[in-house]
Amino acid sequence: MIALDASALIALIMKEPGHERVQSALDGGCLSTVKLAETLSFGARQDFDVRGIRTRTEALPIEIVPFSSNHAALTASLMRLGRPLGLSLGDRACLALALDRNIPVMTADRRWRDAGLELEIVVIR
Repeated sequence: MIALDASALIALIMKEPGHERVQSALDGGCLSTVKLAETLSFGARQDFDVRGIRTRTEALPIEIVPFSSNHAALTASLMRLGRPLGLSLGDRACLALALDRNIPVMTADRRWRDAGLELEIVVIR
């Protein structure tokens, strides 16, 4: 199992470099509802069919995980660590999901490796 960042999901949807790595990790993967919102927001900014992106995402063999109060607390606890790296609330929410489940996380953002977390960070490109 692996937690997916929106950057990984967008790479898959847009067939960007690294999308093959994301495709191979989908079975049993998971996505926070926060990252689903970020992915859909990306689509809206690009004037894409948001409903279509949502349908395609929900058809993937991944679990869409509701953002829980435990995830909120973990996200908040990463604030000081994430600020120097420019980690957004969504980035920290994705990391919180991975920490909560003790699973790796997949992203296109290399900065996440510099967070110093005891967490496997899989960078897709």
